[in-house]
Amino acid sequence: MREQLARLRRHLRNGAVIDEATARLATGLNIRPAEAAERLARMAKQSGLSLVDVALGVEHPPEPEVVAAEVPGWVRGMLEAVHASAIYITPVCDEAGRVVDFRIVAANRHATTPAGLTEDQLTGRRLLTASPGVASSGLLDDYIRAYESGEPVQRVPLEFVEVVERRVWPATLSVRAARVDEGLLVTWRTLDAEELLVTGWERAQRLAELGWGEWNLATENVLWTSGLYEMFGRNRDDPPLTLEDVSSMVVPEDLPLVDDMMRSLLEYREAVETSFRVQHRYGVRHLSVFSEPILDGDGVPVKVRWLAQDVTRTRRRERALAVAHEQATRQRRRAEEEHDLTVRLQDTIMPLRRGLVHTPGLAVGVRYLPAEELARLGGDWFKSRVLPDGRTLLAIGDAMGHGLTAASLMLQMRSGLAGLAYTAAPAGQLATWLNDLILHSNEGVTATGTAIIGHFDPSDHTFSWTSAGHPGPILVRNGRARLVEAATGTMLGAFGPVEYSMCVTPLEPGDLLVLYTDGMVERRGRDLDAGMEALVQAAHFCVGDDPEEVIDCLLGRLGGGSDDDICLMAVRVL
Repeated sequence: MREQLARLRRHLRNGAVIDEATARLATGLNIRPAEAAERLARMAKQSGLSLVDVALGVEHPPEPEVVAAEVPGWVRGMLEAVHASAIYITPVCDEAGRVVDFRIVAANRHATTPAGLTEDQLTGRRLLTASPGVASSGLLDDYIRAYESGEPVQRVPLEFVEVVERRVWPATLSVRAARVDEGLLVTWRTLDAEELLVTGWERAQRLAELGWGEWNLATENVLWTSGLYEMFGRNRDDPPLTLEDVSSMVVPEDLPLVDDMMRSLLEYREAVETSFRVQHRYGVRHLSVFSEPILDGDGVPVKVRWLAQDVTRTRRRERALAVAHEQATRQRRRAEEEHDLTVRLQDTIMPLRRGLVHTPGLAVGVRYLPAEELARLGGDWFKSRVLPDGRTLLAIGDAMGHGLTAASLMLQMRSGLAGLAYTAAPAGQLATWLNDLILHSNEGVTATGTAIIGHFDPSDHTFSWTSAGHPGPILVRNGRARLVEAATGTMLGAFGPVEYSMCVTPLEPGDLLVLYTDGMVERRGRDLDAGMEALVQAAHFCVGDDPEEVIDCLLGRLGGGSDDDICLMAVRVL
């Protein structure tokens, strides 16, 4: 806070320097302050110095000797009749005849500026020289406009900052100016503490949208602040509503509330707080009203007072929040229903989430871990099945997306592959057919996925496989792990007819082949290559004959922190 206050005070001092320099330049060149400010900015740009540094170099213009002018007696009399500070000023024009400043012809004995200049120090001087703050506050422009148009000016309250000798003199003023003959009569006074409180309360009422009213039950006199006029949509020239007429502005549904309020005030003689709606000319307004009866010595109500607040915007925000909450609740309910349906669908498609499957020449450990977040539940899948020709189908894949859409696509991919596999076609051909199936079954909808599809032949211990946009398997042999490199084909469902190349990987008894989905290697804030390297390093340490133990080890090292599904297959060659 100290640093902020120091910066603020430094900013005020710099502003005072610039304002005073602008007034000096305007006076010396006999131009308007706005033109002087532009010239000062150009000087700073051309010199490469800051605006404050340039302003510090602007000196006082030479001021001619002040000679007391002949002032008509009526001007003196007019000034002395004013109880506040007052001056009579006449225009100073440039060569084109424009008013650029004023000269103080006379001042009354009450005249005192915020900087402390008095009658003798003001008389005969140019206004900008005597009071540079009139430029930055906009008062000089007001005076010129009042002189040229003849329309009086009133500024109440005015937060005025005087700058004299690079010092700041702030004050809250009430200023009035009116043309009189060939000059301008200007009066001002500093608002006292009570007036500052009143003006502050008026500003607070506007900001908080408050209104105050008093009904005298004996005289029928009604007092309203401007806030109540605004709340009831009445012009200031119209009389305030009587207490009896207030109900005519209330919406019919809220009349019982107003009747109850009146009964509490007049019959039970109790203060009451209530809310109701009134029909405003610009629509319905919501009012929150605190009202109280004023009682005489016998306890009889003689006055009723209101403090009302327009809470229309608050009610609108509350309604908007309620609607948003209702929409969020419906969306959450739909998401939960979709999640339940997705889980049931996944359970139907893949009832086996973990376990050990034995096929000729292989022991296959499988594991599927769904995402923890409902919205991240995806379409990871695996397939391990012995085919009629003695080979074992090994496949793993990932349907793009999340939720029910991904689960439905996963069903297409897994079930479609299961049927196609019985054709005994090689893995590349199976991938081509599966791509066509996904592409033509989801016309008009983006449906893509990745997969590794392969066959293990127990007769020669080879794994013949193809990749459709999926990361390659990890081979662990003699305690050393490496990524099996192969050409990565196009993801499934992305394009029309696609040919997939084949890769043949010879395997030996004791080898371990690890197939996985991207949830195992992708982490927020880490690129894919780093994830692949982490998986290879983990596979160095996760050795053993039991594929399920290997999966547990890999998940223990890498499984945490994933936002996506994880699917793993650990294939041990027997």
